[in-house]
Amino acid sequence: MKFFKTLIAATLGMFLALLIGFFILLIVVSSSAEKPEPYVRDNSVLKITLSGPIAERNTADPLNELFNQQSNNKVSLQTLKENLAKAAVHDKIKGVLLQIDFVTASWANLQSARRMIDAFADSSDKFIYASTNDIGYNEKGYFLATAADSVFSPPNTFFEFDGFYTEVMFLDGLFEKLGIDPEVARHGQYKGAVEPFYRKELSESNEYQLKEILEDVNAAFLTAVSEKSGRSVEELNQMLNSQPHLSSQFAFSENLVDSLLYKNELKTYIKNRMELEADDSFEIISNSRYAEVSAQTAGLETPSASGEIAVIYASGPIMPQATSQTPFGGNDVITAEFFEEQLEEVREDDDTKAVVIRIDSPGGAGSTSDLIWHMIRETSEEIPVIVSMGGVAASGGYYIAMAADTIVAEPTTLTGSIGVFATKFNARQLFNEELGLTFDGVKTHEHADWLTSTRGFLPAEAKAFQQFVDRFYQTFISKVAKSRDMSVERADELAQGRVWTGADALENGLVDALGGLDKALQIAAQKAGIDHYSIQRFPEPKSFYEVLLGSAGAQAKAFFNDGLFANPVIEEVQSRLSILKRNGALTLFPYEIEIH
Repeated sequence: MKFFKTLIAATLGMFLALLIGFFILLIVVSSSAEKPEPYVRDNSVLKITLSGPIAERNTADPLNELFNQQSNNKVSLQTLKENLAKAAVHDKIKGVLLQIDFVTASWANLQSARRMIDAFADSSDKFIYASTNDIGYNEKGYFLATAADSVFSPPNTFFEFDGFYTEVMFLDGLFEKLGIDPEVARHGQYKGAVEPFYRKELSESNEYQLKEILEDVNAAFLTAVSEKSGRSVEELNQMLNSQPHLSSQFAFSENLVDSLLYKNELKTYIKNRMELEADDSFEIISNSRYAEVSAQTAGLETPSASGEIAVIYASGPIMPQATSQTPFGGNDVITAEFFEEQLEEVREDDDTKAVVIRIDSPGGAGSTSDLIWHMIRETSEEIPVIVSMGGVAASGGYYIAMAADTIVAEPTTLTGSIGVFATKFNARQLFNEELGLTFDGVKTHEHADWLTSTRGFLPAEAKAFQQFVDRFYQTFISKVAKSRDMSVERADELAQGRVWTGADALENGLVDALGGLDKALQIAAQKAGIDHYSIQRFPEPKSFYEVLLGSAGAQAKAFFNDGLFANPVIEEVQSRLSILKRNGALTLFPYEIEIH
């Protein structure tokens, strides 16, 4: 029996080794072979599919390239800008078709993408049409579609036009049932990150700030729809407050969609727009394929660069150490080590004349935020540093941003949330009464065990916990006051954990300009005194073998964790608790604001 076990194990091991070797050989051959630049035929139409999240930048995943061709066509803000710029001047590209499905990108990224579509329409006499399929338009997708010359839809598909909402999950009732007592110290009237742990509904201050955020998003959306449809904002509001509709037929009847066309009918429409003969046809080139066409081939002039601007992408919560990392060089957490590595590379390159830091972060550990703030401040003493805010740059995300020379945000960027909290969970009742677990021990001093989860705070300990938070809050607003050239009293008024949209933050002096990454690059070039520049993006891609091994591991982990045992509610609770387990002061965004 032992012999057969050994034989089976050896056979399986050999089979796995051969399988892995085959995949490595396949990917090596695929990656080493130089792909010829795609040939673009006359009368071509660039098709850009916009669906799901719209990432900031391009990533390369050889496993996905081999086995998941659909993922290759994912559009980032970077490819959208580059491809539209080429298509605008390429004589073989006669127009652009935006295939819009269910879009889930942040409103800030949507505004950046829409501005790129507008720029194409303004700079070119070529058509740009928007259409959808059986998935239909949600409000985010329709917001992008309104920038097109015409908006099309199949006759009987989905069209969401019912307004916006956001909701918060509260855990206080669950904690009561489990016997968990959250002990919280916070500074900031609006600092709602911990409210779900001790309340059952929104506080008045949080309800107020959420309404303000929704109103700003709603205003941006209705302005775009009004310009496209010719309906006034008042008419649109009346429509939204009437009976809801989900049909593209309704959208067409209200002039929100220009025509209801099936796929073949849309092709005929495009042929007529291109003035083609009945027997002629046009070619469709995908976004991913067109991305491989060089700017030179497209006829796009690229002046010689007089300097280089580094762009550092920083996304995810700010944590003392990396708890997870994507395999392609991009972190889904922000650490001091990550920033130290990127800034060191930037400073060592004499060609780099300025730095743009693209922040998309809800914040996190206060101590880590402070270390990163210091690194950015040091760098800004050598070369200009500009911050470009993405969907959210709040709390700790704002903390690190204020070290820059200039801060640029989108009108709907969620920012501010200048406040601090710390929390500890007393689970003694859960352990004792529900689980039957008891604890006993010895200690050298009275308060040695005050941060454990097996007992609550004594009065002196609760006071010390609050003082710890208050001190960090004072540090926070003092740095805000200095960086934004305002009094500490004024900084305190704007702080209090209040979440601001980028537009409101500009009015209150918390940011310097509105716009996307392009605006930040423009400011960086002006401050560096260069007319034309190349862009070096960080973090740089990893080596092939790092990508291969990391990708395989990440996808296996995703299958077991996300595929087999996924539960969104449990994942949300686990995510929050994993951050709150750290006993340091947290400059964290007040829960994740999802605007639907």
